[in-house]
This record gives sequence, C-alpha cells and structure tokens, in this order.
Amino acid sequence: MFSATDKKLIVILGPTATGKTRLGAILAHRFNGEIISADSRQVYRGMDIGTGKDLSDYKVEGAQVPFKMIDLIEPTEEFSLFDFLEKFIRYFNEISNRGKLPFLVGGTPLYIHAVLKKYPLTKVDFKKREKELMGKSLSELQEILLSAKPHLHNKTDLESKERAVRAIIIAESSDSGEPLHYPDFKFVVLGIKASKEEIAKRVRTRLEKRFSEGMIEEAQRLLDKGVSIERLKSFGLEYKFLAMYLNGEINYNDMFQKLNSAINKFAKRQKTWFRKMEREGIKINWIAPGDVGKAEEIIKHFLEKE
Repeated sequence: MFSATDKKLIVILGPTATGKTRLGAILAHRFNGEIISADSRQVYRGMDIGTGKDLSDYKVEGAQVPFKMIDLIEPTEEFSLFDFLEKFIRYFNEISNRGKLPFLVGGTPLYIHAVLKKYPLTKVDFKKREKELMGKSLSELQEILLSAKPHLHNKTDLESKERAVRAIIIAESSDSGEPLHYPDFKFVVLGIKASKEEIAKRVRTRLEKRFSEGMIEEAQRLLDKGVSIERLKSFGLEYKFLAMYLNGEINYNDMFQKLNSAINKFAKRQKTWFRKMEREGIKINWIAPGDVGKAEEIIKHFLEKE
C-alpha cells in the first residue's frame, strides 16, 4: 500500500500495436494499481474497435483491473489537452489517496509528455484561445503556428485545424493566470521497444482483425448517430480512412493499404516523440513486447529505491 504523501506514477508507453494495454493491466494487477489511459481517442464513446479499447485486456487472472479516461464523452464533443490534464490530476489523486498505484498507459505521447513535464496550461487561457482559433481557417492557423514556431519539426500539426490549434496553444502557453495544480510525484517510465518490421507485422495483423470485428460498421453507426464525415476524419488514422471509404472517396483496397501505411507512419512519429523525451532527460526503460518479468523488476527497483 502507498500513503497519500508517498505519490508515485508508473508510465507505460510505446509505439502502436506493441501491447501496452495488456502489459499495463497485468502490472497494475500485480502491484495493486489502477490504470489511467493516455489515449486521445479512447475518451469517446462508441469508438471502440477503431481506437483499440480492448476492454477484455483489463481482466487479469479473473479480476477486473480498474481503468480511467475511457468512454467519457460523445464523439460530437470536444476534448482538449487541458481536459485530459485536468482529469488526470483528479484521477491520479483519487487513486493515490486510496493507497493504490497509478499507471499511466497509452500511445499519445503529447499527453504523457504534458504530465511528466507538467505543462503550465491555464483553464481561462486555454478555453478562450481554443474558441478563438477554431473560428479561423486552416491557412490562417498555419500562418499563426509558423509565426509562433518558425522551425516547426512536427509538420503533421499543419494538416488539420484540430492539430494546428493544439500546437498553437501549447506554443503560446505560459505561467500567466491560474495554472493547473499538479501533485508532487516521482515516476518511472517503461517503454515497449520493437523493430520496424515487427511493428509493421503487428499493425497489419491487428488491422485485419479489426476489420473482421466490424470496424467499418462501427464507423457507419457513428455517422448514423449524427457524427459528420468531417468530424470523423478529424479523429485521424482508422476513422479518417473509414470516413473516406464510406463517403465514396476511395475503394476498399485503397482504404486498407493507405490506412496500414498511415498507422506505420504514426508509429514512427511516436518513436520520434520518445527520442525527444529522452533528449530532455526523461529516462525510458526499454523492454521487449510482453516482457512482464523485466517490467516487474524495474517497478520493484523503483518502489524500493523511492
């Protein structure tokens, strides 16, 4: 058990399709923990297959591992980085105060980076600026972003309004106003490392499985419930290409191939994020997919040392 004043966080990250959720659930079960999902799309209800919620992964040895940050809002609603951080702080404190060990598990590097670096976002500034920026065109947003960050490395931030707005707000963030009140905690980061070839194999296998499980039908249900084609596209990856297919813009074969390629490129961007984190001094303890033994060893050492 852990006291409320002895706050710790276990972080599990890695490229897509490397088994983060299952590993996190097994470890949380063994260390009396609960999971906070760090996935920007799993907060939406009805987006299950495409986001890979895999809720069965949270059942370990007959027990249900508690999880947070999943199925919070409807796909028609907005969920910002600020919303994630605000909820993370609340969940983290709740879990820690009950004597449990919080596990932050997911593949959205921005969310994990924001937690570990404790981004100084403010509620008033964030919400107000987000509303202002969403009223502008993509070309206007691109101009603002390039003005704020002339040497922009992540060019994907220029591809959609949502990405551009998020990048602008982060670039403009400062300590002014009333910032988020982050708890004090020590953390250890475990990263799942796999070769480019292994990830590509895992991505294709998982993609075929998701199509067989009804991913196209899931996207159609979202459209039937009032989610627009453009909104579906804005979620990126699976939903972007499913929307294009259902809207008659591409055929099935093109959809599958383009989506498969896009997911592999996404995995590459995730790796770029993780290297950035390491350059900034965040130590990532790399392990092979499914190496529970090594992960347990790292966590035990961290808990004993701290």
